[in-house]
Amino acid sequence: MAIEFSDSNFEQEVLNSDTPVLVDFWAEWCGPCRMIGPIVEEIASEYTGKAKIGKMNIDINPSTPMKYGVRSIPTLLVFKNGEVVDKIVGAVPKTSITAKIDNQLT
Repeated sequence: MAIEFSDSNFEQEVLNSDTPVLVDFWAEWCGPCRMIGPIVEEIASEYTGKAKIGKMNIDINPSTPMKYGVRSIPTLLVFKNGEVVDKIVGAVPKTSITAKIDNQLT
């Protein structure tokens, strides 16, 4: 299951993570976000122990998306060692997302 990231747990869960982290920035009212939501959940179960996969609701947590320049959603950021190493904007196929994560697992 995808982790719920928030402004308060972001540093601990994402920036201080030992494994790569995928953060899905989304909102309830966003149609494309609802389309990739189930894909993100699927990836979360497939990557258990290899990478952290989670979601951040931008309406509830406004400061983190602002800090990372998230202007349109869905935006997926891949973090490694506390840094953004990859970015996806918009609804994309599952293989596009997993390829970005796989690049960081080596």
